[in-house]
Amino acid sequence: MLDAALRIFSIIFPVFACSALGAAYGYFRRPDMAVVNRLNMEFFAPFLVFWALMDKPFDFLAFRDLTIGGVAVVLGSGLLLLPLAWLFRINLKTFLPPMMFNNSGNMGIPLILFAFGESALQAAVVLFIIEMVLHFTVGFYILNHRTNPLHLLKMPMIQATILGLLFSSLHLTLPDALANTVKLLGQVSIPLLLFSLGVRLLDVNFRDWKLGTLGAIAGPAAGLGSAFLIAQWLELSATHYALLLVFAALPPAVLNVLVAEQYQQEPDRVASIVLLGNLASLVIMPAILWFALPH
Repeated sequence: MLDAALRIFSIIFPVFACSALGAAYGYFRRPDMAVVNRLNMEFFAPFLVFWALMDKPFDFLAFRDLTIGGVAVVLGSGLLLLPLAWLFRINLKTFLPPMMFNNSGNMGIPLILFAFGESALQAAVVLFIIEMVLHFTVGFYILNHRTNPLHLLKMPMIQATILGLLFSSLHLTLPDALANTVKLLGQVSIPLLLFSLGVRLLDVNFRDWKLGTLGAIAGPAAGLGSAFLIAQWLELSATHYALLLVFAALPPAVLNVLVAEQYQQEPDRVASIVLLGNLASLVIMPAILWFALPH
């Protein structure tokens, strides 16, 4: 049991330590992270996605059930929490997006990488892409029915995904010099995602702590409930099942705050949900890893 606890600590510590260092630096320096975040999402992270997909042959059939499971977790979380939102008379546009769209980038990819090793990077990227595509389609549609899904094609992340899948399916490779450059640029993304998360969380508040506490419990519960329900109908390997559980329990994405600000959809309340959800993950994620990882 002690060995298992130490293993989970070694997985969790780098993730939260990088975020804590970001928060500490942000507290004293108050940096403007807008340019850094944009650079990461439009440059470094696409290199990470491209490298993860093209580095090894991408087996579409091997990820079929995991993909279905990821979609079910995101959409199922929203469906399961609809009655709760109606019961407490919470604005659906405020409450549901943070419950559905989780931190699969800032926290999910590093956590899976540390917990399951580099062999799980493709699966982590697949889940990240699922969450991101649904966020920029279904999530934006929840807030504004006039959202055009075709705008996704303009996103560097989607372009990198398409290019990576094309390289993998056609068994194309890059010369070692270029491949190492792509890998190096992609590796910048993970610590920068965690550092940015820590800085960003300084800007949110505890004003709506009751709603935030409700979301911190309800979000992972709905995600895990969706994962358990859909897993009965899927043929998931033990590793993919564990990855799906980790994905299902992740806290709300910080991007929910930025989107709420863009659409003027009670950004302060959304920020409270996101902050408390990420703080609660200090307890929730070790418990999920304890359950999901082989002992």
